[in-house]
Amino acid sequence: MENDQRAWSAHALAFPFPAQGHINPVLQFCKRLVSKGIKATLVTTRFLSKSIHVDPSSNIDLETISDGFDEGGHAQAESVEAYVSTFKAVGSETLANLIRKLNDSGHPVNALIYDGTFPWALDVAKEFGLLKVMFCTQSCAVSIVAYHVQRGLLRVPLSGPVVSIPGLPLMEAADTPSFIYDLSTYTAFYDVLVNQFINIDETDWILHSSFHKMEEEVVDWMAKRWKLRTIGPTVPSMYLDKRIESDKSYAINLFKPNASACINWLHAKPVASVVYVSFGSVAELGVEQTRELAWGLKGSNCYFLWVVRATELFKLPENFVEETKEKGLVVTWCPQLEVLTHEAIGCFLTHCGFNSVLEALSLGVPMVAVPQWSDQPTNAKYVEDVWKMGIRAKPDEEGIVRREVVEVCLREVMEGEKAKEIRDNARNWKRLSKEAIDEGGTSDKNIDEFVAALLGKTILGNCDFI
Repeated sequence: MENDQRAWSAHALAFPFPAQGHINPVLQFCKRLVSKGIKATLVTTRFLSKSIHVDPSSNIDLETISDGFDEGGHAQAESVEAYVSTFKAVGSETLANLIRKLNDSGHPVNALIYDGTFPWALDVAKEFGLLKVMFCTQSCAVSIVAYHVQRGLLRVPLSGPVVSIPGLPLMEAADTPSFIYDLSTYTAFYDVLVNQFINIDETDWILHSSFHKMEEEVVDWMAKRWKLRTIGPTVPSMYLDKRIESDKSYAINLFKPNASACINWLHAKPVASVVYVSFGSVAELGVEQTRELAWGLKGSNCYFLWVVRATELFKLPENFVEETKEKGLVVTWCPQLEVLTHEAIGCFLTHCGFNSVLEALSLGVPMVAVPQWSDQPTNAKYVEDVWKMGIRAKPDEEGIVRREVVEVCLREVMEGEKAKEIRDNARNWKRLSKEAIDEGGTSDKNIDEFVAALLGKTILGNCDFI
């Protein structure tokens, strides 16, 4: 392979959770390492490897291990709990076997960069004497909330209406990750989120895909306790600093985008006139919420580009696509980065998954936040109250964001009195994002520091007397 023909300084094995929202940030970090002379190998499951392809121009190898469900992935498991426990048992063994294979190949592994949802991977890294590097794809704010719960410093169920944690703004209970303020839902995911921090004190490094100024106070608080570094934004270089010319996309996409249809449609629309709507690759809106959102978009009279996954199309109101074809375009997937950078986009109506938020912030796109679950409520809190580049659409007592609220929020972000302030803040975050990852920026320096640690590990590993 092309990788094997280069004189690599060290070798990092990157092991994200097998979902696009986890793979993409890790893959982008790997590209940064490769640009600095480090060999990077991405590890995924045998099942997922059947549907993904890493662009050869990224110079990143792809290897596979088993999660115990090689024919169907997590959908094959009888429950989330079964998937998590089986992955730990089978994954530990097959990951160790992979490291042995790579060590015999002439490119021995020096560091294991593992997803925070796999705390057991630390033990595998320890077995082989590798740098133990925890990679978090959520914000530092979400990490520190979960850490406080795991250590018993924040007790759940929450006892009061306000949550106070060092480094964070005061939050209402509904601003915390959904697994924490509503323990009745997704109990298995609660365990996954909180258990990330069981062995955090044994890590050598903790990496987050945000950047320092995004979460300055909480980053500083965490960095005093662990070797925590921000290395983002984990967005392809050509959208930011442009120092990696081949880095124009994430290189992995589990859905097929309707690229030409989206971009051609946007070309015909006025500047800053279109609302881009997407709830990511996982979130599933209920039928009632989907229909309220649909009528809110129609009532706003804005142009809209709405991504509705093929499995969700049945939730749209009858004849909605036909009735709104003069104003809207509904597609099953799209090239989100290309869309967000298009001059026709005026705002992003988003579920506030962290990758989507990071993209919008990096590209200077105002947001209307409609969080659903997981870390999304906390991300929405930051969008509105910390970064001040959007508005959170408030749900009613039934948890539904009604059409009237959608209309009001869109008008406020697109044309209201707040719109100029929000757009100015969005432009400022775009500038700060580029500065962070550009040469000499905080994230760039942090990556250089990590590379230096890798090289030090390589030298020590080659010394027989150590």
